Amino acid sequence: MAVNPANAAAAYQNASIGKPLGLSPGEALSGAGAEALEPGSRFVDLVRTAAQDAIDANRNAEQLSMDAVAGKASVAEVVTAISEAEATLQTVVAVRDRIISAYQEILRMPI
Repeated sequence: MAVNPANAAAAYQNASIGKPLGLSPGEALSGAGAEALEPGSRFVDLVRTAAQDAIDANRNAEQLSMDAVAGKASVAEVVTAISEAEATLQTVVAVRDRIISAYQEILRMPI
């Protein structure tokens, strides 16, 4: 498959200003590829949601830890929240490692 450098440069420029596939933010894609870019189904949305879940789990664990120090929460609640935050963090780190590995694999591909 031959790649036109002008098209590649235009795609890169559009992506850098937030216009994937040359679309303005919020503009709908029409045609055969429309179902692939439904709201909430993009990879970026998946990653954003996972990151937000990890942040929320860590905040919950911190809040419960502070409540426990103040005598407002039980030790069992704190331990559960901390273990959930730890599991979430381990998942995020594993996904990050896989993404980096995939990126490095792409870099090693011959052109």
